[in-house]
Amino acid sequence: MTTATAIVAGHGISFRRSLHLPNPPGKPASASFSLARPHPHYGRLAVPATSPLPSPRPCRSISSESPTADTVEDEEEPPVTSEANEEEEEDDVDPLAEVCYLDPDADAEGIREWEVDFCSRPILDARGKKVWELVVCDATLSLQFTRFFPNTSINSVTLRDALASVASSLGVPLPDRARFFRSQMQTIISRACNELGVKAVPSRRCVSLLLWLEERYETVYSRHPGFQQGTKPLLTLDNPFASNLPDNLFGDKWAFVQLPFSDVREEVELLERRYAFGAGLDLDLLGFELDETTLVPGVAVESSRARPLAAWMNGLEICSMEVDTGRANLVLSAGVSTRYVYAGYQKSAATTQEAEAWEAAKKACGGLHFLAIQENLNSDSCVGFWLLLDLPPPPV
Repeated sequence: MTTATAIVAGHGISFRRSLHLPNPPGKPASASFSLARPHPHYGRLAVPATSPLPSPRPCRSISSESPTADTVEDEEEPPVTSEANEEEEEDDVDPLAEVCYLDPDADAEGIREWEVDFCSRPILDARGKKVWELVVCDATLSLQFTRFFPNTSINSVTLRDALASVASSLGVPLPDRARFFRSQMQTIISRACNELGVKAVPSRRCVSLLLWLEERYETVYSRHPGFQQGTKPLLTLDNPFASNLPDNLFGDKWAFVQLPFSDVREEVELLERRYAFGAGLDLDLLGFELDETTLVPGVAVESSRARPLAAWMNGLEICSMEVDTGRANLVLSAGVSTRYVYAGYQKSAATTQEAEAWEAAKKACGGLHFLAIQENLNSDSCVGFWLLLDLPPPPV
């Protein structure tokens, strides 16, 4: 990994500030500082544009007034349209239709993880009750599936059977893991997945699913005849107070750092080959078009036990990091509703300015940032690397 430089707003030079992480009770704390040469392209930032999602094909059509989703007859597959008519086809999306799509070029056997949402939508049926929907996809959106349900059939058995029908309808095996981001649905989703032999993983690293839900709100839900404008989500995302970090997750030192976008891409590409620990994102699918020299902010952590620390962190489903300048600490978000006070720093005008500059750089990069665990902050390699992304909660 190319040596990263720290972010300091309003200065002509950039320097790395290495701070010791807060230690468990009884362990001493100290701070050290080291200078680093500024990157020649510091400050060149561009906001990414989101790439269009693949156009799914409906496999069934169902009205929200139907008593169950299993009584719907299959429709004939629509004819293939030319590329010139794709935009017109997207505008003519049938808000009553379900989606059943598998990319013909995808390796069906290789899709081992699904992203799942099972929740109500801002749509009322003939009884004046909210319609529920199952939405399933994979990280590359090569697999897409939706099905509506009346609110009278919301249970783990219904969900289990629906998930099984995803595999049978598309001719794919059940996945090894299914990620979901709503803590309120953990019991139902976990029970349904367990009965199918699928590991349910509570995680906000459902980036493709969250973006697809945002798109469906505009192209499907808002165009449905039963749409209720201004309806708030029934199951909102939790944002609890940050708790203390477990002792086994402490590092020795940390630093606000930044890497050129080209190096971030390289780290993601090397994840599967070089690292045992970490997680990337599909930057092309997400439509990130940053300049190669744009500096992406991150946090680097030094630890004398870097490998065991990275292994423990790898099981957390890390999704983002943020700075709480009021309390002078870093907050790590993981799973669906877990927040930790990951590190602290001595509050001063200089450190507050640096923290605010880090958050500003993250915003300028479209929310993209990273966490790196190293044996030494001056090392050119990482033991663990997680590419993270700030995303707003879905509109449903």
